[in-house]
Order: sequence, then structure tokens, then C-alpha cells
Amino acid sequence: YTCRESLKLVRIRKHTGIQFIHFCLAKMQQENGILREGFLVKRGHVIHNWKARWFVLQANKLVYYKVEGGKRKDSCHKGKILLDGCTITCPCLNYETRPLVIKLKTKTCTEYFLEACSREDRDAWAASITEAIQSLGPQQSQQQSPRGHSFKMPTNISLNHIVDKMHDSSSGIKPITNVEQGSTYKESFTGSSLVDWLVSWNFATARFEAVTLMSMLMEENFIKPIGTRSTEATRNVDLAEQFLDDSTALYTFAESFKKKGSFKEEIQLNAVEMSGIIEKQGYLAKQGHKRKNWKVRRFVLRADPAFLHYYDPTKDENRPVGGFSLRGCLISALEDNGVPCGVKGNVQGNLFKIITQKDIHYYIQASSKAERVEWIEAIKRLT
Repeated sequence: YTCRESLKLVRIRKHTGIQFIHFCLAKMQQENGILREGFLVKRGHVIHNWKARWFVLQANKLVYYKVEGGKRKDSCHKGKILLDGCTITCPCLNYETRPLVIKLKTKTCTEYFLEACSREDRDAWAASITEAIQSLGPQQSQQQSPRGHSFKMPTNISLNHIVDKMHDSSSGIKPITNVEQGSTYKESFTGSSLVDWLVSWNFATARFEAVTLMSMLMEENFIKPIGTRSTEATRNVDLAEQFLDDSTALYTFAESFKKKGSFKEEIQLNAVEMSGIIEKQGYLAKQGHKRKNWKVRRFVLRADPAFLHYYDPTKDENRPVGGFSLRGCLISALEDNGVPCGVKGNVQGNLFKIITQKDIHYYIQASSKAERVEWIEAIKRLT
């Protein structure tokens, strides 16, 4: 069957398996010359602000579009990045408050900084872009290549040398303020940012090696876990499991350990609703409550307790701009033909609605039917 025939069979048989939908959509993308597409947040060239753009990866270029009405418009083509002779850096440590950035440098030395919504999404984009670059010529990627699962500390590098490098004012890792479960920790780092730094400076060639190194640094009391997640992990018997390669696990230098007050911002987020385990996260478009305009937000779904928070990816602050409890919520997909009631603008396709216990209506748009199904099913499991 062709892809379109397969999709027709899906409708005829009322088959809604996510994997089969993904398969059909992926084949259609390949037939259209699309290797990967989705939201990334791009830094501007002249004014260094960050804006969400829809990116389409093709064999020899990465094209990006402005988003209007919650989705890409072909008439809003903003630019393209030619991949021939391009180099990619991942992880990129240029931005302290943005650990999920990929840097692309063209053969004309133009630099592009692109931020993903999660480490998994960043690494998937980096792998796809790297493969496209390599298919155009010799390998020009700074991506690490995984080795076997054995790790031996290089004889010419000591833990003290690593710590000295971490403290270096120009090339070291910069502590920032992080929030976990309602508490603010100054001069701290996330576990994933520490792993990114070790890989970037070639102290490790794979993430599992960096995790082992960080566990050794903790054992020697150079690094200290702070917050619930990282502290609980230290109870594991296996040394390699005592450090978490995770954006929600926090650490600090042992000599500068300190914990500061409560998280009190415009949005009052208590420790309970921020303490849940992250089940899913990604970029989605959300309609505003007052102006009814559409903006791309990074959504984070937490369980135990069940909350859905959303963040503004254009801002440097890593705090939600909104969120709500999923207890007693109703969620449903909206019809793809026409503009549903309550939705403003010429927006069609992949919409779903969440109604909270307080009867607040949230209109959200996914980038594909498969993604909409994934989000609806993930949220339903928690309501």
C-alpha cells in the first residue's frame, strides 16, 4: 500500500494505533523529502531574543517558518540553513540557562543556536542533522559516538583536574539558580548540564561515562546533591546509579552548598504540585484566555500529583507561566473540519480541549494527529 492508502485503511478500520499512525506519517514525510520536522526555539541574529519556529529538515538544508495561528504557514518562510560544510555542536554550553541548545555553524561561519524541549528531543534532532551532514560529505560533527559500556579513567586526568576545570571562570560550568519542589537553590546545576559539560570538554565520550565520573566526584565530596531527587539517588548501591543525568536533579559544589527560601513568584506554585514525576514534555501551541492569540509553550506533564504546567520557551527563567491540577479534568479531541466553537482564528487540525474542575477551558494544538493522540492518552491516564 502507499502511505495515503494506508491512512485510508486506518480510517476505514477505525484503527487508531499510535505506532501505525507514526509509521504512515513518517513514510509520507520521507516521500516529501522531509527527514524530521517540529518546533525548536531559535536565537535571533541581530537581536539575540529567542522565538519558536517550525523547523523542517531536508537532505541538504534546515528550513524554518514563523508560526501563526498555532501552526506553520508556508507563506511565513523565515530562512534556511545550508548543511553542506556545516558543523554541529551538541551539547552546546554557550547559554547557562538553556542547557538544551544545539549550535550549527555554516561554512560561511554563520552560527545558529536552536533549543529543544527536552534532552531526548535535542539528541534526536542532533542525530538527524548529523546524519544529513554526513551524507553530504566527510564527517563534520562534534557529536560524541558511543563506545562500549566499560569506562576507565584516563591516566593523565585526575578528579582534581576536572574540578579545577569546572571552577575555571572562562571555560568552567556556571552555577545558576534552580527551583525544585517549591524551594530555590542558588549556585546549583542540573544533572544533565553537568553531563553535557563533561562530554563537551572531552572528559567523557558518552553520557554513561560522564555519569560514572560525576558519581566518583560525589563520592570524593567534590560535588554535593541538593533537593529530593538527587539526594534519594545516592542511596543506590551501584555507584553509576548514584548520579542522575536528569534536568530535574540538582547538584552544587560541596563548598558552596546552600539552600534558600521559598519559591514565590507571580504564579504561586507550591512544593506539592512541582514534586511530581515528569511523564511527558514537549512543545505545543496554546490559545490565550484573554487575547485568544496562539503561542508556542513547553508543556510538562507531571504525575503523583497530576499537574500540567506550561513554560514560555522564549524566556530565560525556568519557571512555569501557568498550570493546573488534572484531577477531575475532562479532555477531548476537537474535530479537524472547520473551526471549533471557542477557538479563534483560522486554526484547523490536531486540536484538543481540556476543561478543569473550575470550568476553565484550555485549547491546545499538537503538531500532528499522532502527537495529539499521545498527549490525550497520557493526560487521561492521570485524570
